[in-house]
Amino acid sequence: MSSELSSAPTPLECTGVRRSFPVGDRKLEVLHGVQMSLAPGERLALMGTSGAGKTTLLNILGLLDRPSEGKVLVEGVDAWSLSPAKRAELRNRRIGFVFQFYHLLPELSALENAILPAMILFKGSEFRRRRSEFETKAREMLVRFGLQDRLGHRPGQLSGGEQQRVAIARALLLDPPILIADEPTGNLDRGTGETVLEILLDEQKERGVSLLLVTHDERLAKRCERVLFMEDGLIQADSSAPIPT
Repeated sequence: MSSELSSAPTPLECTGVRRSFPVGDRKLEVLHGVQMSLAPGERLALMGTSGAGKTTLLNILGLLDRPSEGKVLVEGVDAWSLSPAKRAELRNRRIGFVFQFYHLLPELSALENAILPAMILFKGSEFRRRRSEFETKAREMLVRFGLQDRLGHRPGQLSGGEQQRVAIARALLLDPPILIADEPTGNLDRGTGETVLEILLDEQKERGVSLLLVTHDERLAKRCERVLFMEDGLIQADSSAPIPT
């Protein structure tokens, strides 16, 4: 890792994160004081069985769900101490998401879905003034991802692999320093998944983005520099060694 990266602020970290949910007259505690960090430019895998708390942690780290206790710091900023509007802006500018099930808007074209973060962030006259800039940027990515003939197609007209490539372009549109990918190939066949994974990892390396990759797939985890193992709502192991079999 370069000295420039090593001297940069920690992109994403959490301390003492707990999350519980009311179930009748009791509380179900899902996270039990999680502590973790994502280094600048790092490629980090998070593994664990279903029910281990990965999705709950991911939603909290991605500022989609508030922890019951603890802190989430995005480039040193205590995100959950911000107002909802400031937190939404921080999330939109600094964190890109790639989900297993794409979450594209069905009424928008591939190009329109890719520029959606700019539509949300730059409202009204500012977005209209800069729309061609964002469309050019999104179009260049989609063409690079092999979707030059699909720009005007809606999600229902695209294959799963094509939809995920649109989702990657959307996640990267505003050049966020943090990328969170939740089982990005989990809904794809092996061949298509490999193609999507190579696009994702190539972009991460080229941009120097910090990537948190949640996966059940050991093949994917082995492409990362470090692996966290989660069980029963806690990080049980943190290793840069080969994944145990």
